[in-house]
Order: sequence, then structure tokens, then C-alpha cells
Amino acid sequence: MENQGRSERSNAHLQKEPSPKVPLPKSFLDFLALNGLSPSVYDEIDNLPRYIRLKPGSETLLADVEAELGCKLENVNWLPGFFAIASQIQIARSKVYCEGKIYGIDAASGAAVTTLNVLPGDHILDLCAAPGAKLCMLAELLGSSGSLTGVDIAKSRLAACRTMLQKYALGGRCRLFVADGTTFSLLPLGTCTENQPVMESENGDCRGKKDVYQEWSSRVPWSERRKSKDTNRIQLNVTSKANTCELIFYGKHSGVIGLRKEQLFQTGKEEANDGGYDKVLVDAECTHDGSVKHILKFEDWGWDTLQRRLLNSERIGSVTQLQLQLLTNGFRLLKVGGSLVYSTCSCRLLPLNSLTVAQNEDVVEQFLSNNHSAEGWPCRSGRIPRTIRFDTCTSRTSGLFIAKIVKLF
Repeated sequence: MENQGRSERSNAHLQKEPSPKVPLPKSFLDFLALNGLSPSVYDEIDNLPRYIRLKPGSETLLADVEAELGCKLENVNWLPGFFAIASQIQIARSKVYCEGKIYGIDAASGAAVTTLNVLPGDHILDLCAAPGAKLCMLAELLGSSGSLTGVDIAKSRLAACRTMLQKYALGGRCRLFVADGTTFSLLPLGTCTENQPVMESENGDCRGKKDVYQEWSSRVPWSERRKSKDTNRIQLNVTSKANTCELIFYGKHSGVIGLRKEQLFQTGKEEANDGGYDKVLVDAECTHDGSVKHILKFEDWGWDTLQRRLLNSERIGSVTQLQLQLLTNGFRLLKVGGSLVYSTCSCRLLPLNSLTVAQNEDVVEQFLSNNHSAEGWPCRSGRIPRTIRFDTCTSRTSGLFIAKIVKLF
């Protein structure tokens, strides 16, 4: 009855179609009307809570966090470690944030990470790692065993991930690669038995070996960093000069230290199967129409930018093609029995519209039709079985579509 009442309230909300407080452009209003959507939902930003996550081990500081932020932390009972605060509360200058005790991450994003069911010893791949909140949560859940590989095509954004890992002291088992997620092909080091570190002496000291990776440091002189640039980069596909893979960070326990370049950059076969990753997260590039906050940024960026990024049919076509390629490659790098979570923040709009379905269910459905060794995660709310959607009205989070796929053979 509660769900039915909620549905009726939601439908009534759509039928009234009040005018939005935000001055949305006519082209976007026409788009919403075409898909049977109410523009007033974009006024919900002031009513949506902001979510933070306490770094494990900081639970005893809960009272201190509340005192410093000047608000009560509301426990998110369906997502351990997450708390809701008022949207206007700023955390960036707080001591607990600067000291790496808390970080901001939407509860829906946390749900996507939780869906992977990270276990000790897992080798995990985050194929679209920037801006880094999900990467940090993955590192937290992984703990003191296994490995985490983060990939992103934008070096500046991946550098921000590196900064986050260092700030929260979570990078020990992580390595970061600037690479195209649709063609990335490096396997986890722990699955390659031939990848034994090159040692200089019995005490395990590999210093003096010029072609061997030493302990990573951000304080390397510029001249040395420039000299090592080629060492940390490799061309994965000889047919494309642009298709390169550059290592920009590796932790002390990532398995990189003591390896030669040729050992680190061993590429996977056509299908990883036994030598692949245990868990893969593909939080794919999308039009971001499920994120209320993102859409409202166009008020400053210019609504003509929204026209190019969201409403342009050619742009949508290229985005969905990219999403399918990311999903396909992520699945290729997954070991048999491993799990992949595919998500996008193009899903808030209700009822389901052609744009968000094209970027979510259609992509997953097309992928599953070509990969019969995959099985979806039992879930709810998507247009196809075993998928889930978060939205501002029902979950009080940013919009997010989630599908979990298991590699059976």
C-alpha cells in the first residue's frame, strides 16, 4: 500500500506539471514534455540531502564530525558507513574532511560499489575511475589484500583520483593508468605467475636497476619524471598511436615495485577468463540527465552547452556506442565467475524515457544478446528484469541506473 501511495503521489505530481523555479531553456522543456516528464523535479535540489561516508576506523569520531559540521548526521540504514546531511552544509573546509576522515559520495553511487560485493583478495578494475569517490570506497572495502586498478582516459581527472587516494591513505594496493577504457587490456598482476619482482640482493633491494620500478614518490625531480615518462607509458595497439597506456601511480603493495616494464604491461588475451579481474566496475560516460545538480550547472555553463551535450542526437548516438564498448571490454577482462556492475547517472527521469533507456537497458540488453555467458543481477525497477534505478523522488539520491552481470563461462 505504501508503494502504491507513493506511486499515486508521484503520478499526481507529474499531472500537475507546475512551472520550475529554475529558468530551463525551451529546448529542454520541450524535451521533457516529449518524454512525459515534469520540469519541477529540478526544483528538488534544495530538498535533497547530501551524503558523506566515514572512513573505516573513524566511527568513534562521529560526535566530533557533527560538532564541526554543525549538524546531526542521519544514518543511512540501508547503506553502512553512509550519512545524510542537509544539502547546504559545506564540508570542503572542515578539519575532518581535510584530514581524510570523511568524503562526499552520493548514496546511489555507494550502492553501485556495494553491489560488487568486494571480498578480501579480489582483483578489482574500475574502468572509468574519475573523479575518484567510488575508487576510494573500493579501496576501503578491499582492505589489506588483493589489488585495485583504476583507469580513465583523462589524465587530469585521474590525477585527482591519485590525490584522493593519497589524502585518504588508500592507495597501497592501487595502480592508476591513463588509458582508453574501451581498449585497456592489462590483467591484474596477481594472476600472472611469471611476474616475479627483479631483486638486486637477498634483502629484496631492487635499487640500481634502471628498468625496474622503484617505490613511487610524488617528489621526483621534474627532470627525472620527464626521463621516466616513456618508461611508464606503452602503446597497446600498434595500429593507433593515440591508444596508449600510461602508469601515473602505484602503491607500495600494488605488485608493481620490482617489476620491469615488459612485465607490468603484459596485455590480456581476447578473453581473460581465468586470468582476469574478480570484479569490474563500469560507471560509464553518459549525458548525466539523472543528476539534478549536474543539469543545473548548465545555468552557469550556458544552456547552449546543454543543447550540445544532452539534446543532440549525434551526441547521444556516440555516447551509447561508447557505453557498449566500455561494457564489452570490461566483461572481456572479467574472469569466469566474476561480477561486473554497469552504471550511469542517466536515469532519474520518471517515467522511463527513450533517452535514459537508450543509455541503460538498451545497452545492457544489446550486450546480453551478444554474450550468452552473462547473467543479470536479481533486482527491481528497470525496464528489463534484474536491473535497478535510483531517483530523486523515491530514493532521495541522485539518479543512477545499476545492472550486475556475472560471467558464467
